[in-house]
Amino acid sequence: MATAIPSPPKVGMVSLGCPKALVDSERILTQLRSDGYQMSADYAGADVVLVNTCGFLDSAKEESLEAIGEAMAENGRVIVTGCMGNEAEMIRARFPDILAVTGAHQYEDVVNAVHEAAPAARGAFIDLVPDAGLKLTPRHYSYLKISEGCNHRCSFCIIPSLRGDLVSRRPDAILREAEKLVANGTRELLVISQDTSAYGVDIKHQPREWRGKEVRAHMTDLAAALGELGVWTRLHYVYPYPHVDKVIPLMAEGKITPYLDIPFQHAAPNVLKRMKRPANEAKVLQRVKSWRDICPDLTIRSTFVVGFPGETEQDFQYLLDWLEEAQLDRVGGFRFEPVEGAAANALDGAVPEEVKEERYQRLMEKTAAISAAKLQAKIGRTLPVIIDEIGEPDEDGDIGATARSQADAPEIDGNVFLRNVSRNLAIGDIVDAVIEDADAHDLYGVPGEV
Repeated sequence: MATAIPSPPKVGMVSLGCPKALVDSERILTQLRSDGYQMSADYAGADVVLVNTCGFLDSAKEESLEAIGEAMAENGRVIVTGCMGNEAEMIRARFPDILAVTGAHQYEDVVNAVHEAAPAARGAFIDLVPDAGLKLTPRHYSYLKISEGCNHRCSFCIIPSLRGDLVSRRPDAILREAEKLVANGTRELLVISQDTSAYGVDIKHQPREWRGKEVRAHMTDLAAALGELGVWTRLHYVYPYPHVDKVIPLMAEGKITPYLDIPFQHAAPNVLKRMKRPANEAKVLQRVKSWRDICPDLTIRSTFVVGFPGETEQDFQYLLDWLEEAQLDRVGGFRFEPVEGAAANALDGAVPEEVKEERYQRLMEKTAAISAAKLQAKIGRTLPVIIDEIGEPDEDGDIGATARSQADAPEIDGNVFLRNVSRNLAIGDIVDAVIEDADAHDLYGVPGEV
């Protein structure tokens, strides 16, 4: 007599915010899958819907509330988690029928809430989770979270109140996860945290054994170990502490992807002081120069805030002049936005919205011009690129592909658009591409073997 296996409940997920929140979503779904749940790609098929919220900016909070409202309207059985979880009373006041509200990285709480809302049948016949867990990114790249929380107290940021102080993972646990990801098809690891440079401070850089040797819980040791896995390894959220200098030779040797994501936020000493960030912009410029002397292909990306309270026209011009000298490769900009609970809200010298917008446009014009010149200099070079998408043949049989160079992180930087690619090419392949053209943000080329 055949064993009847009950149909498992299905969980839908809406994941908002930064890559760190995306990793949280992957962990939650991995645990639920191992508990016997299936995933639903739409509201209609879900027995319960999880909304992983972002609460960093007021605009992000509003987006999260809209997502919760849509999930309630389309499904009605909703559990809220993530950074807005600390505002449970407000969420419940707006959505009284919400099933549960849990906070950021409270994995056990949100999983328990799903168990209560839609109990899963357990048994020996339920499929197991893949070794690498469930992923919300394409198979060929993966985010690797090395820590939670942050010890900084920047006046514009509420992350420590949402996610707490720095809590680092053991280096051997990180490296084992990285090995599993690579074994399951990952070709690019994106290392993320709130402060990658501070990794291990809280656990006193305690070493652990991996592959028969000790690896300290320290950014430099971790980078060197990840460099042994034979894939692109991209470092995000790197504060320019002195020990960052030690990872540049790893990039020059090809062990680590020559890319640093450094959240400078501003350059003017007056603004940095009000932001409660180190005002060492001159020394940073010297270090950037020395980094490029060691690794000429180094790409530096950063983000900057314009219109911070007290920012004068002189401060803003200082930032533009600093950028002209720094020649950063990739730059994102934000107009300052008050966030409930941030110390910056109490600062005087509010910048009018129209001035913020004007400065933002000037920032984007400056950085676009720098980017365009840097990309023009790459025309004629042969660069390794990773394939993200492959198109269908056109009327002439030509196949195009969307790729990225080592200078391009997914979702936030540019692309390399390829023509005349081989039919044998697959997503995740890393190939050499001859660069034929460029614009302000993207490159255009053809595979080198053509």
